Amino acid sequence: MNTGLITLIILGAIALTVVMWAIGTYNRLVALRNQIENLWSQIDVQLKRRFDLIPNLVETVKGYATHEREVFEKIADARARMMSATGPAEQAQADNILTGALKSLFAISEAYPDLKANENFIKLQGELANTEDQIARSRELYNDSVMTYNTTIQSFPPSIIAGMGNFRQKPYFPIDEASREPVKVSFT
Repeated sequence: MNTGLITLIILGAIALTVVMWAIGTYNRLVALRNQIENLWSQIDVQLKRRFDLIPNLVETVKGYATHEREVFEKIADARARMMSATGPAEQAQADNILTGALKSLFAISEAYPDLKANENFIKLQGELANTEDQIARSRELYNDSVMTYNTTIQSFPPSIIAGMGNFRQKPYFPIDEASREPVKVSFT
C-alpha cells in the first residue's frame, strides 16, 4: 500500500476524532448551560411562591402586632427589591435581605403568644418553612451545576470550545454572611 495513502487515512482519522471531540464538547457545554438555566427557573418558582406567601403572613402578624411598623416596612422594601432584581446575583442579594426581614418578623411572633397559637399563622409559617427548604435544595443543585459548568469551561481543552462558542461563567447563588452565623436557641 502507498505510504501517502496511509498518511492521508491517519490524518483523516485524527481530523475526524478532533471534530467529533469538538462537537461532543460543544454539546456538553450547551447541556450544562441549559441545566443551569432550568435550575435557576426552579429557584425562581420557589422564590415567587415565598414572595406570594409573605403578604398573608404579614397581614396575620399585623393583626396582633400593629405597632411593629419598622419590621413591616423592611419586609415591604425587601419584597420590592426582589421584584426588581434580575439575574442570580441580584436576586441572591435581594433574597438575603428578605430572609433577614423575615427573621425579624418571626422574632416578633415570639412576643405574642396569641399569634403563635393562631392557626392561620402556624399554617403560613409551615408553608414558608417548606418553601425555604425547597429553595435551599434548589440553590444547592444550582450551585453544584454552576461549579461543574464553570470548571468545564475553564479546563483545557474544553476551554477552547467554550471560548469559540461564547460560553461565559455563570454566577453562584450565594448566601449572606449573616446566614453563616450560628443560630441562637433559647427555651426561656
